[in-house]
Amino acid sequence: MCGIIGVVAQFGQPVAPILYDGLTVLQHRGQDAAGIVTCEGEHLYHRKANGLVRDVFQQSHMDTLIGHMGVGHVRYPTAGTSSCAEAQPFYTNSPHGISLAHNGNLTNAKELRKQLYRKDLRHVNTSSDSEVLMNIFAHELLERGKTYLEEELWFNIHDAFHAVSKVHERCRGGYAIITMITGYGVLGFRDPWGIRPLILGRRDAPNGGDEWVLASESVALIALGCEIVRDVEPGEAVFITASGELYSQQCSENPTYKPCIFEHVYFARPDSVIDGISVHRARLKMGRKLAARIPVEHADSKIDVVIPVPDSGRIAAMELAKDLDIPFREGFVKNRYVGRTFIMPGQAIRKDSVRKKLNPIPYEFEGKNVLLVDDSIVRGNTSAKIVQMARDAGASKVFFASAAPPVIHPNVYGIDMPAKSEYIAHGRSEEEVCEEIGADWLMYQKLEDLIEACQGGTCGVEEFDTSCFNGIYVTGDIDEDYLADLENSRNDSAKKKQMKNDEILEIHNEQ
Repeated sequence: MCGIIGVVAQFGQPVAPILYDGLTVLQHRGQDAAGIVTCEGEHLYHRKANGLVRDVFQQSHMDTLIGHMGVGHVRYPTAGTSSCAEAQPFYTNSPHGISLAHNGNLTNAKELRKQLYRKDLRHVNTSSDSEVLMNIFAHELLERGKTYLEEELWFNIHDAFHAVSKVHERCRGGYAIITMITGYGVLGFRDPWGIRPLILGRRDAPNGGDEWVLASESVALIALGCEIVRDVEPGEAVFITASGELYSQQCSENPTYKPCIFEHVYFARPDSVIDGISVHRARLKMGRKLAARIPVEHADSKIDVVIPVPDSGRIAAMELAKDLDIPFREGFVKNRYVGRTFIMPGQAIRKDSVRKKLNPIPYEFEGKNVLLVDDSIVRGNTSAKIVQMARDAGASKVFFASAAPPVIHPNVYGIDMPAKSEYIAHGRSEEEVCEEIGADWLMYQKLEDLIEACQGGTCGVEEFDTSCFNGIYVTGDIDEDYLADLENSRNDSAKKKQMKNDEILEIHNEQ
């Protein structure tokens, strides 16, 4: 998962501070690396490195990021590595000079890489699928330009839309893209299923006129003082010229709304609205769905207190407690300076981080039957540790509710869930998972209830990609061979090996 942002400000208005502020709001979507590219006339200025936004960009860097339009990115790796060389935005000089930020994952990147080398005669310098997508777009834009009779290649907005349509034809998977064409403008587009989010906003420029912002989540637009215009539709492309003119076009023959439901479960901020669906409201409904089942399925259990697993389990827990008329209490204190354990590589690192991330408040647990509510259970190491913390703090009984169904299949569209062999629910029943995490009973959300909790909104979304729960992949191109390759590349041993290789590469580069 990554966060992307693109801004076209008024001529003479520095865009770098706007991009920086937007990236800090999107930091929850990626903590591995951050980058900004800005444009002034025909010149580009960039800064990217591993680390958090606040650490990557110092004032000295900001002073060098000149220009009134630019693109920004925060990253954690799904395809590729954690090396600084794969921090985004990526850049290619032909045609025009293209800078690209990508959120998502291509499922046919291996095939596309071969096509680029053998047919399109383009070199890909990293293992990132984002660089593959950039080169596909760049090649199609260049080929379109060759149809003109002028001696020099020139740019037309419809060329960009045509190139996006060719990307849709050639690329499979989930992708939201913001790309800047040097001197001409900023282009944003989504995959034909709308798997990964992208939203457009507008704000008044200091000297009058419009400034345009494209971002992964609406919360970034609100933080920047923007009026939300609308979500970019599945398959659609939006182009904002350097002078602030807005153009849009549907570039897919068969677009359909099937966004990733895990955005609402875990990744998106609760104050975001994605595809017209309030994340906060969806999580309230998740809690309500669980609450309706507890008196039926666990009528003999006396629950004294509902305690959330912060932060993403909090909203569902609040609504569950309200519906059941049970006290809601904050029982864990969170260390805000530890990253999101879900996306940390290596089981040992994750376990250590859980210990440092949460501390129980004994007063809320002593002698009580406690219902813990979390957004989901993936590997289970966090859940097991939290259950044990509750017992150590004096809880008489510990019940556990997950706002999401069991995660039993890999996510292939841009969320770096582990190899399925590392899922605690893989090959286990609900009762066996309950025993593994040490709870007195465990309740998972039903998939149909989760879908119903997220449906609706102003865009009328009725279907979602729920592949990590049911193994149905909306792009229709995922087979057992692909999943086997994914398993080998995503398990912890493979990640540890890659981390070691990245360290060697960084040392080599420094020397």
